Amino acid sequence: MQLNTNPFEWLGQAFGTLVRLIVDGLAWVFDMLSGASSAFVHGFSRALGVDSSILSIAFVILGLFLIYLGFSSFIRKRFIRGIIWLLLGLWLLSSLIR
Repeated sequence: MQLNTNPFEWLGQAFGTLVRLIVDGLAWVFDMLSGASSAFVHGFSRALGVDSSILSIAFVILGLFLIYLGFSSFIRKRFIRGIIWLLLGLWLLSSLIR
């Protein structure tokens, strides 16, 4: 077995090992986050009875935002605008939810 005495090769190997450890750790973290977000979206869509596609989830978020706009319009005493936003949001959510 040949023993290498070059300190720069040892330093490069140590640095490469450190970088590999960091990359493997980040890959593990992002894999865990991906699994958690996927499970959340599937549970959320199953509870609402909608498809778990990104478009369906985006429309659910849009419908909730329209309802929020309706309530904020009611708070600012703009009742006609509040009714319109609220009805639009409820219409969108009722068309999505089975």
